[in-house]
Amino acid sequence: MRPLRRQRMAIGLFLLFGSAITLGVVLFALQENMDLFYEPQKIVGGEAPIAKRIRAGGMVEVGSLAHEPEGLAVSFVLSDLRGSRFEVRYQGILPGLFREGQGVLVVGQLDASRVFYAKEVLAKHDENYMPPELLDMGEDS
Repeated sequence: MRPLRRQRMAIGLFLLFGSAITLGVVLFALQENMDLFYEPQKIVGGEAPIAKRIRAGGMVEVGSLAHEPEGLAVSFVLSDLRGSRFEVRYQGILPGLFREGQGVLVVGQLDASRVFYAKEVLAKHDENYMPPELLDMGEDS
C-alpha cells in the first residue's frame, strides 16, 4: 500500500472512530436527561416505571391538598378527570399559581405503592395570565 493511501485510510478510520465516540456520548447524555411524560391513566395502569425520573400532568383534585403541620411537606391527588388518580407528595414551596382544580406538571419518581414523590411542581396557566408585579405596574400608571 502506498504511503498516501495509508495516510488517507488512517485519517478516515480516525474520523469514523471519533464520530462513533461522540455519538455515543451524546446519546448517553440525552438518555440520562430525558424525562418521559405519563398521563394519570398510564401511571395508575402500571405503565410508568418505578424509581425512575418521569413527568406527569393532570388536574389537582379539589379538596385533596393537605399540608403537614410541621415543615413544607404537602400532598395532593392528581387526576385526569376520567377517573384515574394518584397521590403526589412534595417537599418544598409550591408555585404561586398552584391551587386545587388547576392543571400541574410534576417531575419525580413513583415508588412501589404508586405514590409519586415530586422533586418539582410546575403550575400551568392560560394565555391571559399576568404576573402580579406587572398588574401592579399597570395600576400605578
